[in-house]
This record gives sequence, structure tokens and C-alpha cells, in this order.
Amino acid sequence: QVQLVESGGGLVQPGGSLRLSCVVSGFPFADNGFSWSRLAPVRGVEWISIITSGGNTTYKGSVAGRFTIARDNAKNTVYLEMLNLYSEDTALYYCGSGGQRGPGTQVTVSS
Repeated sequence: QVQLVESGGGLVQPGGSLRLSCVVSGFPFADNGFSWSRLAPVRGVEWISIITSGGNTTYKGSVAGRFTIARDNAKNTVYLEMLNLYSEDTALYYCGSGGQRGPGTQVTVSS
């Protein structure tokens, strides 16, 4: 069955960085685009970034220049590199494709 499993979250200080990973199984990875989104208690769900099957990327304005989405077709993995994190980036981050999503990985930015 389709599975997306995120990892790499954790507690980081403001200004710090994290790299999230999403390992995908159960459908043809190379033929699909993937997105990262986040769920925060007050703001709700926010779309963060998308990468197409061809590697084209788009970002939410507030993360552009700080976050980078990438994919490794050989490893069936999508990444989200996050730099210069703010407290407002605190959320549950999850990847998705074709209506499927993973359980998410928690990112907490706090001093």
C-alpha cells in the first residue's frame, strides 16, 4: 500500500536548521510530484512547498529563501532543508502526494 513516512523533526533553537526526510513506498516515485505542508495549532494547515516529477519547485512566500525541497529518485525520498528557523515555523510537518500524506514529524523552534 501507499506509505509516506517523515523523519528528521525535533527541537531546535531560533536560527537553527533541520533537514526533514519523507520516504515513499507503494507507488511510482519518479512519476509523481510531492509537497510538504505543516499543521500548527493556531494557523492550521499551511502548504509549504512542492516539487514536480521533473524537479521544478515552488515555495510559500514566508519560507522562500530559507527552505529547500529536493528529491532523490534512487532513494524514493523527498527532503525539506530548513534554515534560519523561526518560532513561527513550529508545526507538524508532513509530505503528501496524490491525496496521500504521512503521519508527520514535529518541528519545535524554541530557545
